[in-house]
Amino acid sequence: MGDYTSMRCLVVKAHPLSESLCSSMTRRVVEMLQAEGHEVTLEDLYAEKFDAAMTAAERTSYYQGQYSTQAVSEQVEHLLSAEAIVLVFPTWWFSYPAILKGWFDRVWAPGVAYDHSPGYGPIKARLHNLREMLVITSLGAPQWVDRLIMKEPVKRVLKKAIVGPCAPKCRFQMVSMYKSESLTSAQVDEFWLRVKRALSRW
Repeated sequence: MGDYTSMRCLVVKAHPLSESLCSSMTRRVVEMLQAEGHEVTLEDLYAEKFDAAMTAAERTSYYQGQYSTQAVSEQVEHLLSAEAIVLVFPTWWFSYPAILKGWFDRVWAPGVAYDHSPGYGPIKARLHNLREMLVITSLGAPQWVDRLIMKEPVKRVLKKAIVGPCAPKCRFQMVSMYKSESLTSAQVDEFWLRVKRALSRW
């Protein structure tokens, strides 16, 4: 792989079905990273029954004092130690699943992923150790709809509103599989090759 001999990698999967394209891609990614000597932590949000809903304590502490991480302490620890992150999820209604949105809401929090600035202006990044992020997603829509009509909303939000402000040194990559509800085995193989090429840049 790229310039790094070994990294602490966090793989986050957000799909409810164990026999899905996202699940297959997750297994392949974990195997490839481990074969390259990287340390891999897998968070399977559905399997772990991660609660997407922010707690009252978390919301109360969001702008007052220190953010309450008690209910998500393990996920926070994984995020803070990660040098590389792979997100694997389906795109539903041109957005990511609610469970993944909840992971961002509850884990990428003030005092963890960023700090508030005086007067609540632009946030101050905290994830300075995060070097790489690869997003792997599947869409039922064709490519032209996502890119020309919708203007790639998932990519724009992740890259510009979340990763960029919180991890300014992180290189962002995204691999999307369109029209995923009618794939051939050859198309799945080609998708995996695209994912492998993205990982090979690490």
